[in-house]
Amino acid sequence: MPRPRPADLSAREVGFQRREAVRWLAPGVLVTTGLQSVIAAIFGSYADKRELQGSLDADLHDHGDGTELWFDFVADLGDGFDATYSVASLLAADHLDVDGHRLPRGGLLVMGGDEVYPSASTSAYEDRSKGVYRAAFPAVEGEPPALYALPGNHDWYDGLTAFLRVFAQQRSFGGWQTAQARSYFAIRLPNRWWLLAIDTQFDDYVDAPQLEYFRRATAEMAAGDAVILCTSKPAWVAAGSGGETKGYDTIEFFDREIVRAKGAETRVMLSGDKHHYARFAERDGTGRQRVTCGLGGAYLAATHRLPETLCLPPAESRVREPSPPAFYDLETRYPDRDTSRRLAAGITALPWRNRTFWALTGAFQTVMTLAVLYGIVQTDIGARGFFGLLGSWAPAAIIGVVLVVAGTTFARMGGKTKPAAARFAGVLHAFAHIGLSVGWSFLVVALYKHALPDGAGQDWATLAVVGLGTPVVIGFVDAEIVAIYLLLASRANINLNEVMAGQSIEDYKGFLRLRIAANGDLTIHPVRLDRVCRDWRAQPAADATAPWFAPGTPLAPHLIEPPITVPRVSG
Repeated sequence: MPRPRPADLSAREVGFQRREAVRWLAPGVLVTTGLQSVIAAIFGSYADKRELQGSLDADLHDHGDGTELWFDFVADLGDGFDATYSVASLLAADHLDVDGHRLPRGGLLVMGGDEVYPSASTSAYEDRSKGVYRAAFPAVEGEPPALYALPGNHDWYDGLTAFLRVFAQQRSFGGWQTAQARSYFAIRLPNRWWLLAIDTQFDDYVDAPQLEYFRRATAEMAAGDAVILCTSKPAWVAAGSGGETKGYDTIEFFDREIVRAKGAETRVMLSGDKHHYARFAERDGTGRQRVTCGLGGAYLAATHRLPETLCLPPAESRVREPSPPAFYDLETRYPDRDTSRRLAAGITALPWRNRTFWALTGAFQTVMTLAVLYGIVQTDIGARGFFGLLGSWAPAAIIGVVLVVAGTTFARMGGKTKPAAARFAGVLHAFAHIGLSVGWSFLVVALYKHALPDGAGQDWATLAVVGLGTPVVIGFVDAEIVAIYLLLASRANINLNEVMAGQSIEDYKGFLRLRIAANGDLTIHPVRLDRVCRDWRAQPAADATAPWFAPGTPLAPHLIEPPITVPRVSG
């Protein structure tokens, strides 16, 4: 019996909890995500479910019948309800009329990684992705479109347990039907096209059972066939611009062992992970494309620091017998460079956007101020000798050292900046916080000695200034120091991700709608949604296949750029 349509947007009616966008600098998110990332990095090799998946039956998924096929690619979904549901609504629509192009709903949907944030669990998937997509596409007439999902790093934080339960048991996902049995898959498409999605687990390697699966699944691949290769991370950007090559070496190894070994060619690489759109095209006109499209729902990422040119594979590649090097130029980015710069500057509103982060900096400044005041008071009342002074200032010194270590570690997150530059930026950042604490503490002492009247009320007034003024006022100033640091550091490509993550920007979303035509050409339609809807209305009396909620203001999709045509064979 089908589920009754909800009368309103409450959790009781819809069967899941609508979640707000993740506030990435919130204390709880910082702690839990950091711990999960460390644990996953340490124990990932010991709990690698990819090798266990070798015991699961898995075959080639064949969608090669027919003369043409429409299909969709979306990545980095499962964050706040408004953004995720806005994108899901567009994907679920029977067709979209976009800038003069009529785009029918895809016959299959590929999710390119990070299907939930901030970490994977069955309840998180239900609240942030599966329930949301079910609401957008509750039922379908006829055969449901197939759904395939590739795990990203956030899906891996629980060792892939929840991901496999949600996506690898051939269950419905709203109007879509999951089809895969493992965390990777091969799909035969019409007109000698193939879509291969590999699971590289934190850029580690392609395991032996996975390689064997792709060798069997592509047994009929032949010279002249074309491949769309999906990866969970656009490793070509860092590797091709002088950064880390490990991730791209894994891609190059797979291309050599599976694709080039059959005489086929990888014509398109697709990925999410970076929450923007960026398309690099091969310079010599062969039509090969490297596309990042991580606009499915997560916070917007910057584009103004993207490299203009890539060389792939890089000269530093450690793969034996790599493909001949080729240059790729950045053709299109979304949002554009000026918009990205303008949005990055919005980090200065950090205390207002993320009140819990303000609370964190307020708590830190209170503790640091008390430690500095303790050192000042102990010195004033006559701490004797070196060890006396050392004991007086030890608490403040310990906190200062911890802050310097934390600052330098934070500056090394997610960037390819030289370590020395990151350390320098981290130390300056730490000393800005320390300087604020020390300066405020001496101001409190001066206030105590000179500005307040003598008597018992003096101590209480000072405690009030420290206890209330520090977390509220100095905490606010400290949060602004973080914001200004992020804004300045991001201009040197340090903490560029964090300057955008700290804002949790929900607008500027999108996905790819692709078509394989009868003549063998692949056409990519990059769809954008500049503004997501934040006002939804239940439709309890609508048809069973209609979305549960309608937007108060109609969604207005457009193309990021004109459709990109990729011939099956290099011209």
